[in-house]
Amino acid sequence: METPDEVTTRQSTVEEWTEALAQSNGSPGGGAGTGVMLGIAASLTSMVAGYSENADEELLDRARSLRRTALRLADEDAAASKAFGAAFRLDPGPSRDEAIRKASVEAAKASAVLGDRAIGAIEDLGWLAMNGNPALIADVVVAFGALRAAIAGARTNVSFDLAALAKGGTSLEEVRSRHPELWQTVGQLSSALDRIDELTAQVDAKAAPTDAL
Repeated sequence: METPDEVTTRQSTVEEWTEALAQSNGSPGGGAGTGVMLGIAASLTSMVAGYSENADEELLDRARSLRRTALRLADEDAAASKAFGAAFRLDPGPSRDEAIRKASVEAAKASAVLGDRAIGAIEDLGWLAMNGNPALIADVVVAFGALRAAIAGARTNVSFDLAALAKGGTSLEEVRSRHPELWQTVGQLSSALDRIDELTAQVDAKAAPTDAL
């Protein structure tokens, strides 16, 4: 089996990648897992679109492209996570503090990009929930679950990484003023979670009709 350093989402089996994820080394970690969840959501969106004759080709192309992008971003997040962990292992001092700061910003940026891609997938999946092949509504709901996990993960990671900058006397207000776009991303991702919950609730009766009995 490959060593953890060699495992990637694009070249490893599911068994190999999840085995690496299970190890206590942080790379891959939750951020990379977020990318994989986005890849699952995109894959299911692609599948449902392919079974829905009224879905246009552009929607299908977006889903296919997102699947590939999500896996690449998962690997990039794993690399950022590795750098983040390495910074924390340095000896205490100014060099360590600066390394943590840089790693935190890069990790936050990686998660923000992933979250932005996930937000862009919501409405396509929502369209399929309302207009796609009704026989695949369960797959749509699973896709919503995976997409929600991706967005929740990205939101948490960006927020956590920004908070990591507020160490050594730096206030959260200073962090917000220095990184306004990253700070704004947290709010956007929170709103995206609400949108997914809204869309999921709209199709719940179709997805789980026995729940009402």
